[in-house]
Amino acid sequence: MTGQDPTGAVEIDTSKPHPARMYDWYLGGKDNYPVDEAMGRQMLALDPRVPVMARVNRAFMHRSTRWLATNGVRQFLDVGTGIPTEPNLHQVAQRIAPDARVVYCDNDPIVLAHAAALLRSTSEGATEYLQADVRDPDAIVAGAGKILDLSRPVALSLVALLHFVSDEDGAHELVDRLLAALPSGSYLMMTHATADFSPEESAAATAKLKAAGVTLALRSREEFTRFFDGLDLVEPGVAVVPEWHPELGEPVPGQDDGVIPGYGAVGRKL
Repeated sequence: MTGQDPTGAVEIDTSKPHPARMYDWYLGGKDNYPVDEAMGRQMLALDPRVPVMARVNRAFMHRSTRWLATNGVRQFLDVGTGIPTEPNLHQVAQRIAPDARVVYCDNDPIVLAHAAALLRSTSEGATEYLQADVRDPDAIVAGAGKILDLSRPVALSLVALLHFVSDEDGAHELVDRLLAALPSGSYLMMTHATADFSPEESAAATAKLKAAGVTLALRSREEFTRFFDGLDLVEPGVAVVPEWHPELGEPVPGQDDGVIPGYGAVGRKL
């Protein structure tokens, strides 16, 4: 499959940091700009474990994808993909199920510029990339439906994404709209940062990002759990991210040096 043409179509805004590029910087990548690194360093000054948090979220995606593929899921819709970092979701899924089909989606043009790395599918499966924003679920569903069979179960991946979407933008309603387009037997796999464990540092981080034009909506355990209303939570339910099925992956160095301030869960649509 081929993605949208990345040549000269979209201008990349380097005047303010972007979460996908900051995430890339935390992971040691090179696809970021000075504005992203500068904000990343401000976040590290508040909590030097931020790169560990990024890797912990990535590791959750690996573990939850393995669990889902092992339990029969063959279609994945990954919204908020970020800049490609191997192994990507389709590589994890297709190692277990070569016929897995994956649609990636992000709103950062730099991710589009690297989309070819997301399109190296097995011959039995398929991958595609959509340039779209989670705030436009109708566009996401329409694009995904060209690759995925939306009459069959789909795993919706929203890893480390919704804490960048405010209540004013209707974060919970956006998830509901995406899930409404998916059939019974589909899944929601999600992680989300929280201020539950470090309220002062979290407030400072929220203020610094807001000043730079980036929304950070840290939610409590109760608010995170609301995203799974009406779904059947996979054991162990809502957990601090590293504690969700740790046996399915290798621990991230540094993850045990204090509580990682984020929750993860997987739920099945009934």
